[in-house]
Parts: sequence; C-alpha cells; structure tokens
Amino acid sequence: MFRSFLLSLLAASAAFAAPAEHVILVSIDGWAHHYFDDPKCHMPTVKALAANGVRAKRMECSFPTVTWTNHTTLVTGVHPGKHGVLANAYFDRATRKKVPLIPDPIFNKDEIVKTPTIYDAAKAAGLTTAGVIWPASRGAKTLDWTVPDVFEQELFEKYSTPSLLEEARAAGIPIEKQMEWCKLGNGGKAQRDYMYSQLAQHIIKKHKPNFLAIHLVSLDSFEHAHGRQVPEAYWAANDSDNRVADLIRATEEAGIRDKTTFVITTDHGFVTYTKSINPNALLRKDGLVKSVLGKSLAPDSQVFAMAEGGASFVYVLDEANRDSILKQITPKLAKMEGVSGIVEAKDFDRKLHHLTADKDGREPDLVLLAGDGYTFTDSLADSAEIIPNDPPKGAHGHFHGDANLYGAFVISGAGVKQGAVIEDIKNIDVTPTMAKLLGVPFPNADGRVLGEALK
Repeated sequence: MFRSFLLSLLAASAAFAAPAEHVILVSIDGWAHHYFDDPKCHMPTVKALAANGVRAKRMECSFPTVTWTNHTTLVTGVHPGKHGVLANAYFDRATRKKVPLIPDPIFNKDEIVKTPTIYDAAKAAGLTTAGVIWPASRGAKTLDWTVPDVFEQELFEKYSTPSLLEEARAAGIPIEKQMEWCKLGNGGKAQRDYMYSQLAQHIIKKHKPNFLAIHLVSLDSFEHAHGRQVPEAYWAANDSDNRVADLIRATEEAGIRDKTTFVITTDHGFVTYTKSINPNALLRKDGLVKSVLGKSLAPDSQVFAMAEGGASFVYVLDEANRDSILKQITPKLAKMEGVSGIVEAKDFDRKLHHLTADKDGREPDLVLLAGDGYTFTDSLADSAEIIPNDPPKGAHGHFHGDANLYGAFVISGAGVKQGAVIEDIKNIDVTPTMAKLLGVPFPNADGRVLGEALK
C-alpha cells in the first residue's frame, strides 16, 4: 500500500505546478497562539514573516497535545488514529510496561509512523529532503540529510546521515556536544537549538533541499520548568526567533530566498499547573492497581492509568472483566479533583480522532482530561490522589479544544499572499498546504489546503 502510494505520486507529480521550490518547516515546540500578540514576547523575525505573509490566530493541535503525536500530524496531514504515533509513550498490555516513543530511543520512523509523510511524498516526486531533530523520523529512508531527535550520542551519530556529520565536523559545528548539552537540561537547550540551527543552515547553503523540517526545543523546556508566559519563556521565544532569522539568512546566502516558503508553527500550547492528579492512587484503594515496591506494576494489577501530561490513558488489563471494571471505575475517576472530562472508547473517534483498543492494542480503554491548573501523574509510589506543585510548572497533553493548547502558525514567502490573517486552522492542514506549494500531490490527508493563504 505504501509503495503504491509513492508510485502514484511519481505518475501524478508532473501535473502539479510548484509555487515554491523550497519549503522550510520550523516547529517552535510549545509556541502557543497567545504569544504572537503578547507585548512581552519579542519575536520580530516571525512577526515580519507574518506581515509579509499569512498567519492564523489559532491552530488546533492533535490529542493528546504532546510532542511526538503532533509533530507526526504536522508532516502526515492525518489524525493520530491513522498515523499511529498515539502519544509520547504507550502502555504495552503484554509486558505491562510503558514504552517510550520520546525521544526516539527504540523505534525507527517506519516502525511507528503508519502513513506517508510530506518528505516521503517529496522524495518520491524527485525532490530532496532534510530533517533536523524532527520527532519520529529516526532512520527515515526518505530524508537525504538528517540528524535524529534523540539524546544519546551513539544514537545521534548512528542515525544521522554520515556525510552530513563529516561536513558538520569540517564546518566546526559542535555535534560532539549533543549528549553533553542534553544532560544539562535547560542549561543546554539554547546551545542545542543553536547547533541544530547551524546544521540546518549548512544543509540549506550547501545542498538547497526542496523540503527541510527543523524542531526547536528551548521554549517548551522553559515552559515546563516555569509555566507559560513567564520571563524565562519570553526569553526562549526570542531565542527561537533568532534561530528563525538564522535560517532566513541562510536562504539569502544560498540565493534561494525568493523561491522559499517558510512555515513557522508548533506542536501544542501550554497550561500552568499547581496540582498533579494521580488516578492510580485512587484505583489502588479498590485493589485494581498493585505495585512492586512502588516501582513497577504487579502482575495481578487489573488497571493502569498512564499519564500524558494533561491526559491520562486508562488501560484495563483484566480483559475478561473489562466492561464491569470500566463501569465501576469510570464514575469514580470522573469525580476526581481536577478532572474536567472523561472520554469513553465509544467516543474516541468522534472526540479524539483515535481508534479503540480492539483496533490498536496500544490505545487505552478510557481517557481522562485534566482541567486548567492540573496535570496527571502515573506514580505508583505516591498514595495521595492530588499532589501539590510549588512553585508552579507547565504541562501540555490536555484536550486539543482547550484554549491554552492552541498553537501559532505563520506562513510566508514564495506562493503565499501578503498581510492576511486567518481565524482558525488545524494542524492537519499543514502538510496538504506544503504539498501544494511544492507541487507534490498528497492524497488521503485529513486536512485541507489553506487556499486562502496562497496566491
């Protein structure tokens, strides 16, 4: 099926006009829509792009509003239930363990992304492609130049394009600092973004790819540590703006600025929280959750609630009694402090654009939603159902329709109108629009081409 998709693109691509020769997709992780008009947030480069292009006031993201899920939506144009990257992690019912997808420690792209990406389509159409720490792209065969979004130095170098690493070393780009800066946490985030931007600039100037995607990490990290719209977050947003300026200069030096479209967007917004909800603590009281020394799930546990920030994925492990257990726990979980909503499996597709567990065993049986000011934890060591957090911190993963979780979006350059503002878009619209700009057919996207933004 995937092969036939790519072959169909080769046959059809000649019929599509290409308003842009190059598209550069920049994700500023955690860049909520309200930052654009916030007078304390200084992002002159991005605002200049918007003034000469088009911006959306709000972009609806995917559920859960977490990094791996939403970056995959941005490059596939389909909802999570289709593309398969359901969250930053999933719970393996057989092993009774959480399996992390972030930051690509285990799986290659082809093992977890079930539908074609924009870079797959571009490559099939004969275009060149690049990805700089783009989530869920590790080992992607259709990226000509890439470094993966991983922490470990060994994995970083193993799954990077060998020639790109050689070129980076020759250019003095400090790729050997990857793991060291990752270990520094927030203290290394600006350095990492600078290095990743240098890599992207090098790719642009030397190779002039038709499509390049880059992920900037600083803003998200400082929001996690301090909450949204705080001095540390404003600084990080400005630093990301400087990295965008670097990329623009690179296109100018490469002589491709007038042929390039920039798409500046994000994966999710943010909530500032002061309390964490622990559904496992409540479920333990009924004997449904059991742990081994508070560290791992006991073999006879019947339920586990996995935290995804502002969402909790509840897995019923006792299949024989699943219906009765759900009937027992659903009203209790819905009454927990901070729980703003609960979504049963029958509503997964309609409300969350997810599948049910009978179609994908990685999906939960029940989803809990946290309200503003709250996040979830899946700690097995804590007995308290509500855990205070002081000082406040930031989280995401909440329901994609919550106002604070909407993302920002700016598109500017070749093939784009000037000075227009769109009220609302969805992140599933990003790939169809980029495909249109590149002249690459992209059938079967859930989103639409943002025709009102294009010339």
